Amino acid sequence: QVQLEESGGGLVQAGGSLRLSCAASGSIFSINAMGWYRQAPGKQRELIAAITSGGYTNYADSVKGRFTISRDNAKNTVYLQMNSLKPEDTAVYYCKVQLPQYVYWGQGTQVTVSS
Repeated sequence: QVQLEESGGGLVQAGGSLRLSCAASGSIFSINAMGWYRQAPGKQRELIAAITSGGYTNYADSVKGRFTISRDNAKNTVYLQMNSLKPEDTAVYYCKVQLPQYVYWGQGTQVTVSS
């Protein structure tokens, strides 16, 4: 069994920054890709950033240049540094961790950006 614990969400003014963390624990031998998704009210969940075990990253166009994904393999943790936040970044953010046989999702953390 694997558990994911997300942290770092909150309320911030436009232009501000937040850093999300997602720590995986439990029966983990290796982790493939890790990623962050978000879901705004009335919209579908969308991928915004992902990182492979080798450190290759990709981003949604809407966050390129503002968000940075990183991971600490020793801690089984993935991070999302969010800078220059905009009101349209308001959403519930979910981490996703891909193990060789299963995919796990975090419980979600609310990010609210006020104008």
